[in-house]
Amino acid sequence: LLCSTQYIFLCMTELYRLIHILFIIDENTGDIHAAKKLDREEKSLYVLRAKAIDRKTGRQVEPESEFIIKIHDINDNEPKFTKDMYTASIPEMSGVGTSVIQVTATDADDANYGNSAKIVYSILQGQPYFSVDPETGIIKTALPDMSRENREQYQVVIQAKDMGGQMGGLSGTTTVNITLTDVNDNPPRFPQSTYQFSSPESAPPGTPLGRIKASDPDVGENAETEYSISSEDGSDMFDIITDKDTQEGIITVKKQLDFENKMLYTLRVEATNTHPDPRFLQLGPFKDTALVKISVEDIDEPPVFSRSSYLIEVDEDAKEGSIIGQVVAQDPDITKNAIKYSVDRHTDLDRIFNIYSGNGSLFISKPLDREETPWHNITVIATEINNPKQSSQIPVFIRILDINDHAPEFAKYYETFVCENAKAGQLIQTVSAVDKDEPPRGHKFFFELVPEFAVHPNFSIVDNKDNTAGIMTRRNRYNRSKMSTYLLPVIIFDNDYPIQSSTGTLTIRVCACDSRGNMQSCNAEALLLPAGLSTGALIAILLCIVILLVVLFAALKRQRKKEPLIISKDDVRDNIVTYNDEGGGEEDTQAFDIGTLRNPEAREESKMRRDVIPETIFQIRRTAPLWENTDVQDFIHRRLKENDLDPSAPPYDSLATYAYEGNDSIANSLSSLESLTTDGNQDYDYLSDWGPRFKKLADMYGGEESDRD
Repeated sequence: LLCSTQYIFLCMTELYRLIHILFIIDENTGDIHAAKKLDREEKSLYVLRAKAIDRKTGRQVEPESEFIIKIHDINDNEPKFTKDMYTASIPEMSGVGTSVIQVTATDADDANYGNSAKIVYSILQGQPYFSVDPETGIIKTALPDMSRENREQYQVVIQAKDMGGQMGGLSGTTTVNITLTDVNDNPPRFPQSTYQFSSPESAPPGTPLGRIKASDPDVGENAETEYSISSEDGSDMFDIITDKDTQEGIITVKKQLDFENKMLYTLRVEATNTHPDPRFLQLGPFKDTALVKISVEDIDEPPVFSRSSYLIEVDEDAKEGSIIGQVVAQDPDITKNAIKYSVDRHTDLDRIFNIYSGNGSLFISKPLDREETPWHNITVIATEINNPKQSSQIPVFIRILDINDHAPEFAKYYETFVCENAKAGQLIQTVSAVDKDEPPRGHKFFFELVPEFAVHPNFSIVDNKDNTAGIMTRRNRYNRSKMSTYLLPVIIFDNDYPIQSSTGTLTIRVCACDSRGNMQSCNAEALLLPAGLSTGALIAILLCIVILLVVLFAALKRQRKKEPLIISKDDVRDNIVTYNDEGGGEEDTQAFDIGTLRNPEAREESKMRRDVIPETIFQIRRTAPLWENTDVQDFIHRRLKENDLDPSAPPYDSLATYAYEGNDSIANSLSSLESLTTDGNQDYDYLSDWGPRFKKLADMYGGEESDRD
């Protein structure tokens, strides 16, 4: 670029502004120089415009000119991969040349200028297992049948070099982590050929006995194993299930074991892969077998009954002591211990049944009654004699078979009536019967009148052949005034063996009915009305009766107010009303509260009680009844008269003397004769009027006042 001296400043200033100090121009020669290092990868082309302006005049000397500056590329950038690290996987046992992954590297240099951007791939680490395509960067397997079980992880280093791989070219590397994924190329294998287990014979079904495991180097679903019992021996007694979490086979009891039946089982257990790979079936069967020996341990077992339950049928008329059936149990152990039988009394509280302890025969202890209890459910216990702790129970269901031991009877009480205006042949009642028995073919009842009334003048009975019968009239019209009630005895038979019968009596009332046959009245009132008494007259009669009853009640009440023999209401000697003798002692004090007799102020000097035992025992006489409204004085006089006229009555009841009994009695003194506090009220002169039987009392108390004076 040429500029005159007077134009240099302006030219340089304009150029400086346009190129942002990337370029500088020589003032003298006009040469343009790079002011700093240029990067083609940042900008490969610059467009510059220049003007020549006269420095003095400021005018443009020539038109504006444009020129282009192109940056030529040099190999200053190495290849770079798209990822710093790659991860890939491939199934194990893959063939040679199987593609694993493709890596890609780029070069920022100009691909159209020389070989600066031409990249070649090579493998630095990972041989001889893998290889890489130098142009595409595809990594492939280089060895056949690589096994995951031998080695699972591989690290491969790939190099990308520009300049076509020639010397002097720049290069970059990346790492590829390759994992071999599992395939089902290994069958399960038992670590040992024989296993030993044991189980007590009492182990219930479902009890686990042990675990076995076939190892499989594969993982995931390729290692899933299914266990089974392939041998016939023990397959019905044991089972094996697979634990999905641990891939173990759990051997369990399938049925109840019996040491006496078989003591050792040998099982052939098979382990099989559940997801075999068809590509590797040629390697052999993907299963393995092992022997499992199980020994059964003997234990002392309780007796075993021959059945799970017993059903016995017995007639209800079976006699006491009759054998009705037998239960059988035996000791399953080799020792075969003796067994005794018994009935659980909680199931037979009435002790109706019993059992022979030696042979298990059940027999009847009490009479049976099917109508009361048709079924008996009892429990029989079998116990080892040598070891009573070993026992078993069995339910025994006893059904009582019916016999015809009950006679049929009317189903209910029938209220039967016949209208006075009834006509002959009219049905007045339908009767039915019931029977406590249950014949196998059902009930069949027959009805007829008793022989002496076989031809009844008033009524007849018609058997309906359906366990019912109709009561029919035999004549026209009935008269209540002559006969208000008829008794009709009916015999009821059954058809079972032995035939049972009973007689029931129907009470038939004669009633007044309307024209339609509806009952109106069967009362005595209806019989009186036709005699000329109206309803008003009957009401008047009833009122008179009520008035008479009220007057009688008032008179009786006034008679009760008569002054009693004993004036003082506190005197407890009225207890004589409830006694037939005077020497009853303390046992008779239950008729009253003994505490009410206590009166310490009325004590006298202590006296001894003297009882005389009668030498002759006489028969007990019946005493006259005590009427509620009888006065005490009248009662005593009546009894005195009875005793005076009785030549056999002993006089010993007057010989008992009551006195102070001591401090331990609640009432202190029990004598009713000294219970008063004053002497003025104790006037016993009337005792001398009671006759010779009370002479002793009259002598003791009658003259007491004169003696004291």
